[in-house]
Amino acid sequence: AGAGEWLGRVGLATFADRYPHTLSGGQRKRVALAQVLIRDPEILLMDEPFGPLDAQTRQIMGNLLLDLWAADRKAVLFVTHDLEEAIGLADRVVVLSAGPAARVVGDFPVALTRPRDIAEIRLDPQFHALYQRIWSCLRVEVSRAYANGPA
Repeated sequence: AGAGEWLGRVGLATFADRYPHTLSGGQRKRVALAQVLIRDPEILLMDEPFGPLDAQTRQIMGNLLLDLWAADRKAVLFVTHDLEEAIGLADRVVVLSAGPAARVVGDFPVALTRPRDIAEIRLDPQFHALYQRIWSCLRVEVSRAYANGPA
Protein backbone atom coordinates (compact mmCIF):
# COMPACT_ATOMS: atom_id res chain seq x y z
CA ALA A 1 0.00 0.00 0.00
CA GLY A 2 1.23 3.49 -0.87
CA ALA A 3 1.10 6.75 1.06
CA GLY A 4 -2.30 7.73 -0.35
CA GLU A 5 -3.88 4.44 0.66
CA TRP A 6 -2.43 4.69 4.18
CA LEU A 7 -3.70 8.24 4.55
CA GLY A 8 -7.11 6.87 3.64
CA ARG A 9 -6.81 4.06 6.19
CA VAL A 10 -6.12 6.57 8.97
CA GLY A 11 -8.94 8.86 7.79
CA LEU A 12 -6.81 11.60 6.21
CA ALA A 13 -7.22 11.04 2.46
CA THR A 14 -8.65 14.51 1.99
CA PHE A 15 -5.67 16.06 3.80
CA ALA A 16 -2.94 14.72 1.51
CA ASP A 17 -2.14 18.19 0.14
CA ARG A 18 -1.88 19.87 3.56
CA TYR A 19 1.32 21.02 5.22
CA PRO A 20 2.07 19.35 8.58
CA HIS A 21 1.78 22.62 10.53
CA THR A 22 -1.85 22.98 9.38
CA LEU A 23 -2.90 19.63 10.91
CA SER A 24 -4.37 19.22 14.39
CA GLY A 25 -2.58 17.19 17.06
CA GLY A 26 -4.80 14.17 16.42
CA GLN A 27 -4.27 14.41 12.66
CA ARG A 28 -0.50 14.55 13.19
CA LYS A 29 -0.70 11.42 15.34
CA ARG A 30 -2.62 9.67 12.56
CA VAL A 31 0.04 10.69 10.01
CA ALA A 32 2.72 9.35 12.36
CA LEU A 33 0.84 6.06 12.66
CA ALA A 34 0.56 5.81 8.86
CA GLN A 35 4.29 6.56 8.53
CA VAL A 36 5.11 3.62 10.78
CA LEU A 37 2.57 1.19 9.30
CA ILE A 38 3.55 1.87 5.67
CA ARG A 39 6.85 0.12 6.45
CA ASP A 40 4.93 -3.04 7.40
CA PRO A 41 6.75 -3.75 10.67
CA GLU A 42 6.38 -7.12 12.38
CA ILE A 43 5.90 -5.40 15.72
CA LEU A 44 4.64 -1.92 16.49
CA LEU A 45 6.34 -0.21 19.45
CA MET A 46 4.23 2.63 20.86
CA ASP A 47 5.40 4.62 23.90
CA GLU A 48 2.63 6.91 25.23
CA PRO A 49 1.54 7.71 21.65
CA PHE A 50 -1.75 9.35 22.64
CA GLY A 51 -0.45 11.12 25.76
CA PRO A 52 -0.76 14.76 24.66
CA LEU A 53 -4.20 14.33 23.07
CA ASP A 54 -7.54 15.32 24.58
CA ALA A 55 -9.85 12.57 25.86
CA GLN A 56 -12.09 12.49 22.77
CA THR A 57 -9.16 12.33 20.34
CA ARG A 58 -7.56 9.58 22.46
CA GLN A 59 -10.75 7.52 22.04
CA ILE A 60 -10.75 8.11 18.29
CA MET A 61 -7.09 7.14 18.04
CA GLY A 62 -7.65 4.07 20.22
CA ASN A 63 -10.50 2.90 18.00
CA LEU A 64 -8.41 3.59 14.90
CA LEU A 65 -5.58 1.49 16.33
CA LEU A 66 -8.03 -1.32 17.14
CA ASP A 67 -9.39 -1.21 13.57
CA LEU A 68 -5.92 -1.22 12.01
CA TRP A 69 -4.87 -4.05 14.32
CA ALA A 70 -7.93 -6.10 13.35
CA ALA A 71 -7.04 -5.69 9.66
CA ASP A 72 -3.60 -7.30 9.85
CA ARG A 73 -3.06 -8.45 13.45
CA LYS A 74 0.36 -6.91 14.00
CA ALA A 75 1.97 -7.37 17.38
CA VAL A 76 1.77 -4.11 19.33
CA LEU A 77 3.73 -3.18 22.46
CA PHE A 78 1.83 -0.19 23.84
CA VAL A 79 3.26 1.68 26.83
CA THR A 80 0.79 3.84 28.75
CA HIS A 81 0.14 5.16 32.24
CA ASP A 82 -3.60 5.16 31.53
CA LEU A 83 -5.04 1.92 32.93
CA GLU A 84 -8.39 2.31 31.15
CA GLU A 85 -6.58 2.80 27.84
CA ALA A 86 -4.41 -0.25 28.48
CA ILE A 87 -7.38 -2.51 29.21
CA GLY A 88 -9.43 -1.11 26.31
CA LEU A 89 -6.70 -1.75 23.75
CA ALA A 90 -4.90 -4.83 25.01
CA ASP A 91 -5.08 -8.58 25.04
CA ARG A 92 -2.66 -8.52 27.97
CA VAL A 93 -1.67 -5.85 30.52
CA VAL A 94 1.76 -6.10 32.13
CA VAL A 95 2.49 -3.97 35.20
CA LEU A 96 6.11 -2.99 35.84
CA SER A 97 7.62 -2.03 39.18
CA ALA A 98 8.61 1.56 39.90
CA GLY A 99 12.20 2.67 39.68
CA PRO A 100 15.21 2.17 37.48
CA ALA A 101 15.39 -1.60 38.16
CA ALA A 102 11.90 -2.24 36.79
CA ARG A 103 10.56 -5.78 36.80
CA VAL A 104 7.22 -7.39 36.01
CA VAL A 105 4.96 -7.34 39.07
CA GLY A 106 1.68 -8.24 37.36
CA ASP A 107 0.57 -9.94 34.18
CA PHE A 108 -3.14 -9.85 33.37
CA PRO A 109 -4.86 -11.39 30.34
CA VAL A 110 -7.67 -9.24 28.91
CA ALA A 111 -10.48 -11.55 27.80
CA LEU A 112 -12.88 -8.83 26.64
CA THR A 113 -14.64 -9.50 23.34
CA ARG A 114 -13.48 -8.06 20.04
CA PRO A 115 -14.22 -5.97 18.09
CA ARG A 116 -14.17 -3.31 20.79
CA ASP A 117 -15.12 0.33 21.05
CA ILE A 118 -13.00 2.23 23.57
CA ALA A 119 -15.96 4.15 25.02
CA GLU A 120 -18.36 1.20 25.15
CA ILE A 121 -15.96 -1.40 26.56
CA ARG A 122 -15.58 0.74 29.69
CA LEU A 123 -19.23 0.02 30.51
CA ASP A 124 -18.68 -3.76 30.55
CA PRO A 125 -18.75 -5.33 34.05
CA GLN A 126 -15.77 -7.53 33.08
CA PHE A 127 -13.83 -4.35 32.32
CA HIS A 128 -14.52 -3.04 35.82
CA ALA A 129 -13.58 -6.31 37.50
CA LEU A 130 -10.29 -6.44 35.59
CA TYR A 131 -9.64 -2.75 36.31
CA GLN A 132 -9.99 -3.43 40.05
CA ARG A 133 -7.61 -6.42 39.91
CA ILE A 134 -4.95 -4.50 38.01
CA TRP A 135 -5.37 -1.34 40.08
CA SER A 136 -4.79 -3.36 43.27
CA CYS A 137 -1.38 -4.36 41.88
CA LEU A 138 -0.65 -0.94 40.40
CA ARG A 139 -1.62 0.95 43.58
CA VAL A 140 1.30 -0.67 45.42
CA GLU A 141 3.76 0.48 42.74
CA VAL A 142 2.33 4.00 42.60
CA SER A 143 2.64 4.26 46.40
CA ARG A 144 6.26 3.10 46.24
CA ALA A 145 7.08 5.64 43.56
CA TYR A 146 5.65 8.49 45.66
CA ALA A 147 7.39 7.25 48.81
CA ASN A 148 10.77 7.26 47.01
CA GLY A 149 10.31 10.84 45.80
CA PRO A 150 10.65 12.26 42.29
CA ALA A 151 12.55 10.21 39.72
